[in-house]
Amino acid sequence: MPKGNSKGGGKSQFIPRKKKEGPHKPAPLHTSKNKYQGAKDKPKRGIQDLVFETVKSMGVNATVQSVFSVLLGKLTNEQVITSLNRLESQGMLKVLPKGKIMIEGSRFGGGFGGDERKSKFSDKGGLKGILVTGKIDVTKSGAGYLLVDGAPRESKDIFIPPKFINHAMNGDHVQVRMLSSSKNRPEGQVTKIIKRAQESFAGTFEMNEGFGLVKTDEGSIRTKLWIASDRYNGAQDGDRVIARILYWNEKGKHPMAEIEEIINDKTRNDLDMKMILIQSGFHTEFPLDAVAELNKIPDLIPPAEIKDRLDYRDILTFTIDPADAKDFDDAISFRILENGNYEVGVHIADVSHYLKQGSELDKEAERRATSVYLPDRVCPMLPERLSNFLCSLRPNEDKLTFSTIFEFDKHYKVLNTTIGKTVIHSRRRFSYEDVQDVIETGQGDHVKEIHILDKIAKHIRAARFKNGAIAFEKDEVRFTLDIAGKPIGIYLKTRKDAHLMIEDFMLLSNETIARYGAKLKNSATPYPFVYRTHDAPDPSKLEQLSTIASRFGYGIKFEDPKATANTLNNMLKKIEGRPEQNLLENLAIRSMAKAEYTTKNIGHYGLAMDYYTHFTSPIRRYPDVLVHRLVYEELTGRPHTLSVEDLQAACRNSSLMERKAMEAEREATKYKQVEFLEDKVGEEFDGIVTGVIARGIFVEMTENKCEGMVALDDMGDDDFIFDESNIRLKARRSGKVYDIGQKVRVKLKRTNLEERKIDLALVDGE
Repeated sequence: MPKGNSKGGGKSQFIPRKKKEGPHKPAPLHTSKNKYQGAKDKPKRGIQDLVFETVKSMGVNATVQSVFSVLLGKLTNEQVITSLNRLESQGMLKVLPKGKIMIEGSRFGGGFGGDERKSKFSDKGGLKGILVTGKIDVTKSGAGYLLVDGAPRESKDIFIPPKFINHAMNGDHVQVRMLSSSKNRPEGQVTKIIKRAQESFAGTFEMNEGFGLVKTDEGSIRTKLWIASDRYNGAQDGDRVIARILYWNEKGKHPMAEIEEIINDKTRNDLDMKMILIQSGFHTEFPLDAVAELNKIPDLIPPAEIKDRLDYRDILTFTIDPADAKDFDDAISFRILENGNYEVGVHIADVSHYLKQGSELDKEAERRATSVYLPDRVCPMLPERLSNFLCSLRPNEDKLTFSTIFEFDKHYKVLNTTIGKTVIHSRRRFSYEDVQDVIETGQGDHVKEIHILDKIAKHIRAARFKNGAIAFEKDEVRFTLDIAGKPIGIYLKTRKDAHLMIEDFMLLSNETIARYGAKLKNSATPYPFVYRTHDAPDPSKLEQLSTIASRFGYGIKFEDPKATANTLNNMLKKIEGRPEQNLLENLAIRSMAKAEYTTKNIGHYGLAMDYYTHFTSPIRRYPDVLVHRLVYEELTGRPHTLSVEDLQAACRNSSLMERKAMEAEREATKYKQVEFLEDKVGEEFDGIVTGVIARGIFVEMTENKCEGMVALDDMGDDDFIFDESNIRLKARRSGKVYDIGQKVRVKLKRTNLEERKIDLALVDGE
């Protein structure tokens, strides 16, 4: 990214766009020159001061729960409680019975006493009555353990006795009232189910007189689902079905549900893919009331809507997507201005125009939060009519978009930026392969424009890496499927210049919008914004990466954060095309912190950006929809309709569902790998050790990138000792050692599709 557009250097100026050649502009727009000045981070303070300042900043909205949430990842649960205890004993604040916190003490004119007052967080059950929320793990015994929102994993969880579970199921997000307890572990009672981890279940339908029951396959529900007669949706006695819980009264024995889908005619493959989605908490069908809303949306764009937008229909615009894509949520426009400069428009599907806040469609989109991409299907965030038709930027159709438009000089530096709602008309639908062919051969449609765009993108990319971004370009495993969805081949999807070009312009657009959002927050009347943040990597994981990389001859050391990025980039360049590339890339990615959505900006370490958000994929990501709404409200001067609590809750849910989607995608990929290998039992493969545990080693087969496990019993008749500090197995008699990164020869011993397991054995002589 051009220097100056990436880091602060001057004050942003937001002025009316000068009238020049090009489209009509009646819409609310935001135009700026290429200098930004972001808010500087506050210096770190002591733990108690940090807790007190957090409470103080919340004012009347301060609660124990909100303090936990805000300090997520910074402090442990115990640190927060200890600090609140001390602050209360010092007369600085007061914790009320339901967890509300009031600022008190002499500094603020309060008359609250000092040390003689008993803290609400004393060791003798002082937490009693306070409401907290978190994720519950339910054991086979029926008891539960709650990890409070905002509390790190090392914090003590709250024990929920079986009699106080109140229909909570494993993984649910629940509200718990604290109970007094003389035990070391605090206890609580579930008072509310905030969000079910799983709402749909596979089972067998049983017809009764006037009602039906579904006996589920999963063990997490110990009772049958009750189906009202008007909710059968065509199911007959004995049918295999998917049922969705509608509600579960506190005193009701059976959850009330409806038949979502009849699966008698489904193949095992299809059913298993659906179950991966369902067990991860995603719906395979949309609710009827959401579908009814969708049917009322007109196909045609009202002329009045077009008049209120910046009209880009006469400017060259095209989309670039995977060859099999059906939803096109971004397009690029290009033209050369009269002054010789280049104008590049990044046009994003205006989903928020169709997805009205608070509607049933919106509620379902927020609940899903993301689309899920499995090897043989997509579980979309939006119904197909929205994602593939109304919002999709299909060629030769007028489409409503939300855009960031950049003016570049001949040296590819951004001079001006415009943010506003637009209407476009895409003239060409390119695949990545089409554009890559144009870049490499110099022939094809719009060759001049594509070559200029490629040069601009490469300049943006070089500046970003110079600034400290990390160049993760990991190839992705893809499957060639037959007509029944069974994998008949495995290949790697490689990212080339065409992919990177689109990514660079999307990153530029996202950063620009994030900087605009930061300006809102730093204004006289601050308002929260949604950021995509990424923290610095885990030092212990970097140390592990350094140890394993050294086994391949790469001597790498990690020092300060910027040096870390440079070190990683140098290693990633050296391993490109080598057998150890996939292993070391995976380890490098695992050393990184997880990116998340939040209203608290800490920047994006991996991209080396102080401000970053997601704006460019609203068809498949709900945070992008939120960002569209926030920006448009500001552009039009409308009152902000989303509270900080609403945004924080949406961010937490989006981060959670993103992780669930990734888990589902990993499970589905593993399923397809096992399915691919089912008829290859007995064959031998070269591989590389990717993991070592006390029970054996994990090996990735070089030819097909499938990973299996070699158990100790299949490693010969020697005894092995697990060296945890060096992550290796060593044979007691022969001295043979198995390290991560070691090359081995293995035989496929067995596959288990139900458990998604691949069992390998070392070939004789290893």
